Amino acid sequence: MSNAPHFDIDVPAFWADPYPALAKMRREAPIAFVPQLGSTVFTRRDDIFSQEKRTDVFSSHQPAGLMNTLMGHNMMRKRRRCAHVGARGDVSVRLAAHRARHLEQGVCGPCDRILEELAPTGRADLCKAFALPPVAECLKDITGLTNMRFEDMDAWSQAMIDGIANYTGNKEVEARCHAATAGIDAAIDDMVPVVTKASEHVDPQRAARRRPADGQRARQRQARDLRRPERAA
Repeated sequence: MSNAPHFDIDVPAFWADPYPALAKMRREAPIAFVPQLGSTVFTRRDDIFSQEKRTDVFSSHQPAGLMNTLMGHNMMRKRRRCAHVGARGDVSVRLAAHRARHLEQGVCGPCDRILEELAPTGRADLCKAFALPPVAECLKDITGLTNMRFEDMDAWSQAMIDGIANYTGNKEVEARCHAATAGIDAAIDDMVPVVTKASEHVDPQRAARRRPADGQRARQRQARDLRRPERAA
């Protein structure tokens, strides 16, 4: 149990507008245990900035945490840990500069089309009507889950965000999160044979030329991580 001062909140009011309660916390108990959340809350920027680096105390490894129980093990790991070099390499391929240029090309067309459709209406919710579709389409491309609708990507992303913030244990929120992860798992299962078939058509000579280079880069990254002095994440 936390030995920080206790600070009670009204959960519905906090959900609707947390800032008055947070301002009061900053004044009266900048580090406080909130029973309704079952958590100790840091409310001052400098405290957060200094304390988040203490990974021996505030570790991202939380087997009983909401993210782990709802979505699986997270990828927030220190760079020096070689066990995660391969996983980071898999992700970085999707975020490389040439991929960003590809995404930019794929976004411009839909953005122009959406603006043309919105122009006659005279008004619109720009976040929902304009920003959401191309962003969701980019996320589909980055993850490789091109078999889902952008509406699904948006809804499932939001359901997972809500799920890992569900400190009050709302069963409906938890159920939506589970439904979202099940939908993503199904989308992944559907795409596995598609990606596998596509990889079989890669030029074998080109693949052979690239494989040693990719492996060498991975080994170089691993060696660099081993040499890197101990430091906070």
